[in-house]
This record gives sequence, structure tokens and C-alpha cells, in this order.
Amino acid sequence: MQGRLIYLMGPSGSGKDSLLQAARAPLEARGCRFARRVITRSAEAVGEDALGVTPAAFERLELEGAFALSWRANGLAYGIPREIDDWLSAGQDVLINGSRGHLEAARQRYPQLLAIVLQVDEAVLRQRLLARGRETAEQIEQRLARSRSFAAVAGASVATVAEDGVCVLNNSGPLPHTVTRLLQLLDETRQCA
Repeated sequence: MQGRLIYLMGPSGSGKDSLLQAARAPLEARGCRFARRVITRSAEAVGEDALGVTPAAFERLELEGAFALSWRANGLAYGIPREIDDWLSAGQDVLINGSRGHLEAARQRYPQLLAIVLQVDEAVLRQRLLARGRETAEQIEQRLARSRSFAAVAGASVATVAEDGVCVLNNSGPLPHTVTRLLQLLDETRQCA
């Protein structure tokens, strides 16, 4: 039986990294694997557990076919290692930190993927972006504008499925609540598959 690709996305600062860390143990207990992204950002950067590479190294890896998925966003390059194909073929579910802008390309390669967008109230998002100190005020406003443009699929207070099949999970409240709702969402969508 083929595993399911769980494609988690959301605006920068929405809490994806925190959710991935908090949900890791219960999801691994269910046999779910986590793909570690390759990013052209320093490995010492605060936040996501990713492999930092130079732009030249990323291009080489991409040309060598090392990635199942790759994209560019916010001045960085992102890659999901090809090993996820082996995990999926072995029947394991795989959770990845994806990109909203790359969703359609990911759906073409993995038509059965479960798309989950993490939403957060704009005031909470602004506060989180400011607190992490990675971007300038102008860059934060650009990220907020990008988030607003994608928010058409949202409007959910906890979790819903939008018309385009994207599950919307709100992460404006306590993280343990979001983890619980994520696990429920995965169970609910498993039953519908």
C-alpha cells in the first residue's frame, strides 16, 4: 500500500516548525516519516531543522536529481530529498514542509497528497515574524501581503477543507490544541481516502 504525502504549508511565521517539532513524536509513533528540507540558508539559522547549502551546491544537487520536489521562494531555494519516494513506496506516510506557491506542481507529481495550510491571525503572524528577527520591516510586510493573497482558502477557526481540497488548520491558539487537531485531521482524511 502506497504511503500518503502530507504537504504542510503556511506563511512564514505561522508556526510550521513549532508544529512539526511538537507533532513529531505522535506522528512517528504512527509510522510517519519527516523529510528534512535542503535550503540555501545557513544551517545555523534559527528555526527549521534543515540542511543548509550554498546556492551552487543546491543547483548541483538539483541537476543530479537529488530532489523529489524543489522550488524557489523569498530569495531562497528549497528541496525535498528524493528518499521520500522510497518511504512512500514502502507504505509510510511522509510529512513535508512545503510551499503554497509550489502546491500545484507537487500535486502533479503526487496526486494523492494531503494539502494542509496552516493559518494564523495576521496580528499573531506579525508578532511572530518580528520576534524571530530574520527579516526587515519591509520584508515582513511583503510576507504579510503574500499571506493575505493566499488567505482566500482560509477563514477557518480550527480546521476545514476548502473547495480546492486544501485542509485549513488554524494555529493562532495554543500549540497543543493545533497538534491534537492535526492528528484528528489526519485520521479523518485517512477514513475518507
